[in-house]
Amino acid sequence: MATVPIGPIHPILKEPLRIKLILEGEKPVDAEIEMGYVHRGIEKIMEGKHCHKGIYLAERVCGICSFIHTMTFAECIEHISKIEIPDKAKYLRVIVCELERIHSHLIASAVYNLSIEHETLGIWLLNVREIIMDLIEMITGNRINMGYIVVGGVRRDINREMIDEINKKLDILLEELKNIIEVFENGPLIALRSKGIAILPYHEIMRTRAVGPVCRGSGLPESDWRLRHPTYQELKFKPVWRKEGDNFARMMVRHEEILESVKLIRKCLELYEESQGDIRVKVDIRGGKGEWRNEAPRGEVLYKMEITDGGIIKRIMIRTPTVMNLEAYKYMLKTCPTVSDAVSAYASIDPCISCTERTIIAVKDGKEVPINFGHI
Repeated sequence: MATVPIGPIHPILKEPLRIKLILEGEKPVDAEIEMGYVHRGIEKIMEGKHCHKGIYLAERVCGICSFIHTMTFAECIEHISKIEIPDKAKYLRVIVCELERIHSHLIASAVYNLSIEHETLGIWLLNVREIIMDLIEMITGNRINMGYIVVGGVRRDINREMIDEINKKLDILLEELKNIIEVFENGPLIALRSKGIAILPYHEIMRTRAVGPVCRGSGLPESDWRLRHPTYQELKFKPVWRKEGDNFARMMVRHEEILESVKLIRKCLELYEESQGDIRVKVDIRGGKGEWRNEAPRGEVLYKMEITDGGIIKRIMIRTPTVMNLEAYKYMLKTCPTVSDAVSAYASIDPCISCTERTIIAVKDGKEVPINFGHI
């Protein structure tokens, strides 16, 4: 038995994390994962602040999928206070949410392809992502931390010219993506490094509690929380899934979800043009407890909070998808022939570490005690 450390600083890691791979010969058999390098205590900082300030912090939980955090935060408040937002706001939220999903999946695919040393496809994907970033900036005014959602609706409207530009750019994206998927499906290097590698079988999904594309790549379509969201139900959303459970399946789920996101955006644009009214309403925030879940690009994100009348946050807990997918990673190692395959398997779950770290470890009387500031 031998141990190979990866991280906390490593070329394939987007954020600090230490993976201690346990090997038998060259084959990985298990892993110990050490976190705690980027804990920021956002939940504790939110306590005692008004929800208008809380949503600002929620947007900074994750840099890549910042929008879904503001959307989930706002919808949790709206659920507690029984606030009904205008139809236009519902469709605009979904449009930007799906644009964010596309750009996140393109990053995930790029990082994965770089991890298997397919640099051409990796850089190509990052270049295509700029098409989506331009659209996000046009709609919201910013590329990442958009400041677009408010409790009760959204900040900015769109016009006919912007709708035409969105459809035009989506046509370009689809043409590029068609070629990318063809390369990914037929490339011999990709097949060698992806098919049959890091398999997560269906029967182990419940044991790992995996979520998002990781879960749907192993044959569990009902894991997509968009099936339970009222606006997506109106859009008759259908999840994408595969059953192979390997690196290839997880990446293909993301590619095919991009195609589904384009359909959702176009359907929302049609419904938006038929809608009347404003893009936000005045809100009367009432106190209470509640929770709300949405489907982030990586999987289920949960916000659970208690607020006062007027909107002061008493308690809040945030759960992000990577915490479950990291546990699934250990099961994938059983079918990773080499250390390099263990690295690409890690990239295939599309981890986000800074948005995962919700707990710190305190040492009391020589014993480690986990403290979750957000627990209700």
